[in-house]
Amino acid sequence: MTTAEQLRLEQTAYVAAVAGKLNDFLTSRQNIMSTISQDIDPLMGSIANLVTGGKRLRALMCYWGWRGAGGNASASEVVTAGSALELFQAAALIHDDIIDRSDTRRGGPSVHRRFTQLHADQGWSLDSERFGHAAAILTGDLCLSFSEESFTDIGERAASGSQARLIFNLMRAEVMAGQYLDILEEVAGPVRDRAGAVTRAQSIIRFKSAKYSTEHPLALGGALAGASEELLRGYSAFALPLGEAFQLRDDVLGVFGDPATTGKPAGDDLKEGKRTVLVAFALDLATPQESAFIDSCLGRPDLTDEDIAEIRRIIVDCGALQATEVLIDEFGSAAFAALDLLPLEDLPKTALRKLAEATVSRAA
Repeated sequence: MTTAEQLRLEQTAYVAAVAGKLNDFLTSRQNIMSTISQDIDPLMGSIANLVTGGKRLRALMCYWGWRGAGGNASASEVVTAGSALELFQAAALIHDDIIDRSDTRRGGPSVHRRFTQLHADQGWSLDSERFGHAAAILTGDLCLSFSEESFTDIGERAASGSQARLIFNLMRAEVMAGQYLDILEEVAGPVRDRAGAVTRAQSIIRFKSAKYSTEHPLALGGALAGASEELLRGYSAFALPLGEAFQLRDDVLGVFGDPATTGKPAGDDLKEGKRTVLVAFALDLATPQESAFIDSCLGRPDLTDEDIAEIRRIIVDCGALQATEVLIDEFGSAAFAALDLLPLEDLPKTALRKLAEATVSRAA
């Protein structure tokens, strides 16, 4: 069997195992929640819907971190870890969509929009949007609780004080810190020193996204398999710049992506007021008049197609898009150089290379 064939078989089997684990876990929790009230079903359905499908990037990074450190391909621990990561990702997405006032997720309504619509469909009293936000916050909290339950199910390898537990705890804390820095920049960015906007935006993507998308999942898999500190440092040297390239690409897609591919409306990041690295470059490189126009548009949900087209033009013409693409290339090159130095067998190294290539060049 070739390396490519073995990789495909292992990866397919693992993704299926994680899906099965998630289904079993949520079914068992559904049975428990149903004893409270059938009215809880929409919360459980929202979680189940969100963890069905997706790229499974975090789970796969965890798996190949595990395999690279000598973990067995069929071990239950890494399947359970993948399930916990997917549940944490779902919780983060639910809360992120509320914070960003995003109406869509993966081509369908976001969770808070689903609950808002449920309120309207049922003809309930009081404010439907407030109900939607409150119900989604609770759904995200429940999903976060489930993530902790799932991770604890790993057993001794994830016990208190273990390297894996320390990584899992740090990952969750950093995401919350990064999320706060993100919303802080939205409101404080216009009155802060513009010269530091790019640096602040890079710090936000590092802690809000890059570390928990790639670095921590890879290290988590390695730690569960007993990886040495040296290997974990090598994992970080590869996965952190990869995660930063991943988020920068996401920021580009948030402005220039095709809605049919991304599943989100055109220019959604602009309507949400995200002060990304791409936007920070534009504010710094554009003319004062153009920068003022972008500033006046960010965070306006009523942006027209003409407004979005003008912002795109400014971003391209002033060199902000090119500057961001250069950063993506630099981070990608750093990741691949670090991957070459990792003392891994051919299979996990090939798998990580393919994940990295797909992450940097993705269109959705």
